Amino acid sequence: MSRTRVAVLFFVLGLIVLPLAVYVYFALGSPPVAVADTPFPFEDRVVRVPLQARIHREMPDSAPIQPTDENLNTGAQIYQDKCEICHGIAGESSEIGGRMFPRAPELFAKHGKDAVGVSDDPVGETYWKVKNGIRLTGMPSYEKALTDTQIWQVSLLLSRADKPLPAEAARTVGLAH
Repeated sequence: MSRTRVAVLFFVLGLIVLPLAVYVYFALGSPPVAVADTPFPFEDRVVRVPLQARIHREMPDSAPIQPTDENLNTGAQIYQDKCEICHGIAGESSEIGGRMFPRAPELFAKHGKDAVGVSDDPVGETYWKVKNGIRLTGMPSYEKALTDTQIWQVSLLLSRADKPLPAEAARTVGLAH
């Protein structure tokens, strides 16, 4: 048999054997699918890179409503009703969020230099995440559960988590007692 035929034969076998081996690996339940499993190498990057590209392509540039006391207080109520279970409140982590993979971020906890939660993200990015959800993270889409205005209200609240909030909003999210 000529070298060319051998090369073609190995190439064709590779086209059949490799996908079959991958299928068997997945079909037998071997991949790390439980939260406690060690993630695949580069798993975070494989998901994060296209997610960030899509968010930055589709997120709104600015909010159509202002961060008034009324909007921030309403945003705090929405946060308490829909978000607190996974993201916790100031000074109180969520037990559920801490057991998720990836771990749900604490949205009223300080990180980095001066950022609190997602206060260092553009408000349009937070809006996109609340509206659309994020696959494979446990973050649901609230597009059908909340109105567009309500999504903006909670997004504005989270964008200001590093700033003084109205007294009612601050109490609701655990910043004042």
